[in-house]
Amino acid sequence: MKKPELPPNSEISKDETDDLIALLSNKELIEKVFEVEKDYPYWEKFKHKTKGFDSNPKLLWKFIKLQRTRNISKIDLCDINGFKFKYNISGNTLKRLHQFDLNLGGILEGGSIVPEREKERFLISSLMEEAIASSQLEGAVTTREVAKSMLRTKRKPKNHSEKMILNNYLTIKEIISIQKEQLTPEIIKRIHSLMTKGTLEEKKNEGEFRTNNEVKVVDVNGEIFYDPPSHTELTKLIEAFCKFANSKNDKNFMHPIVRGIILHFLIGYIHPFVDGNGRTARAIFYWYLISQGYWLVEFLSISRIIIKSPSQYARAYLYTEYDENDLTYFIDFNLKSMELALNSLKEYIERKINEKKNLYNILKNENINERQAETVKSIINEPDLILNINEIQGKFGTSYQTARTDLLNLEEIGYLKSKLIGKKLIFFKSEQFDEKIKKIHFV
Repeated sequence: MKKPELPPNSEISKDETDDLIALLSNKELIEKVFEVEKDYPYWEKFKHKTKGFDSNPKLLWKFIKLQRTRNISKIDLCDINGFKFKYNISGNTLKRLHQFDLNLGGILEGGSIVPEREKERFLISSLMEEAIASSQLEGAVTTREVAKSMLRTKRKPKNHSEKMILNNYLTIKEIISIQKEQLTPEIIKRIHSLMTKGTLEEKKNEGEFRTNNEVKVVDVNGEIFYDPPSHTELTKLIEAFCKFANSKNDKNFMHPIVRGIILHFLIGYIHPFVDGNGRTARAIFYWYLISQGYWLVEFLSISRIIIKSPSQYARAYLYTEYDENDLTYFIDFNLKSMELALNSLKEYIERKINEKKNLYNILKNENINERQAETVKSIINEPDLILNINEIQGKFGTSYQTARTDLLNLEEIGYLKSKLIGKKLIFFKSEQFDEKIKKIHFV
């Protein structure tokens, strides 16, 4: 990835004052500039969008930077150099935050987005998706199908990538259980330890802050993109980070989702660990929003959206650093990702509800439950599918005994056949499966 171009100095010289005054009298030009500004573009995009305007893009940039300061909010994390930040809340941002306030508490159009009876199942699937995508962002190499199969069957990970995914999955489940706790340096270390177990070059770095300044953020060619603060400042920075995370919104209100996104940014910016900072940052983001009552975040796979545009994710960090620590770029990118993730969740649930309607014909033909009907449907879609008890248990969030009973019952009525391989009982399509399905008419 190419480094973004640094923005021009935003200070206005005496010679430029008259030019800005003249600019203010050109209403048509001002309207065009404000239209570009609606998306809060970084300098590179702003320069490109205003190239054909009848004015110097650098002067227009200084004008728009001046406008941005009018409604700026400031954050002084601590007195260490480089840790004073600012951000803007645009109309588009307010609109997105309003929609999240309505939806992420789980209510939409008079009812819950996630059907009550399906919550456990949808949650397991979403946690798997997030664990896989978040790990892939950090270099895990595997397919979603293989990774999901590992998690569902509860088999041991075979390689480094699968270890990363399993760790991520277990960590996200863990942070849900500690949502009521205040964030402390020890909890941050605990999250990192769970996230990186068995995946770092040196085990001693699991759950421990770095003790030197050798860690740099580099691209594939080794070019340094970011040099984190000194390790000697980590104690002070992490304490300030926890204070910011635990702050009440009594005096100076900050929207909880905005604060959560800033927490996400700060872990990457402080870079307290040798490795695993990104995974830890996203886990803390989830923890914070869940702790603030946005329980539906558990069902969103935001990393699955981010992984579709990893360079934009990285650039959102760099834009903030390069443009006077303006967090707006990172906030806007994450809000857009959350919006896409929410829309994806709605589409997924709608699709599953429609699929469920088609299960009715199986259910009315046999004395079986919905889990068993879905298992039959999965074999219709994938005739060579091999099933085992652990996989069904993981897929539907049931006990081992319930999953075993479901499969054995399907074998008893002729849909499945079983075979013992070693100590593991596997199930597959029976010889009479196709004949039985022919008698069922699907809508």
